[in-house]
Amino acid sequence: MDKSNQIAVEVVYALAERQKLLRLSVPVGTTVRDVALRSGMEVFFPELDLHTCPLGIFGKAVAKPEERAVEEGERVEIYRPLIADPKEVRKQRAAKAAQAKAERP
Repeated sequence: MDKSNQIAVEVVYALAERQKLLRLSVPVGTTVRDVALRSGMEVFFPELDLHTCPLGIFGKAVAKPEERAVEEGERVEIYRPLIADPKEVRKQRAAKAAQAKAERP
């Protein structure tokens, strides 16, 4: 295999209790989604659906991971789906704080 058209990238996935970082060598032009699929991360985390999960690079979500090619040294991050809408959670927290403040003597 010709190594001249290969680049080194990392793939990471994390849960609260454990995380996994893998280093891969992939052909130039490999997409973010393809890197995730090639990683084999689902072996370590069987609940992962690498075909549909949100992906990012260095903390920034990639809108079209099927189109965006990775570059040498980049870290592809596999994100967990959100369980709750962050805006809704903040609203609930603010309402609870306001209620607690109003109940104080």
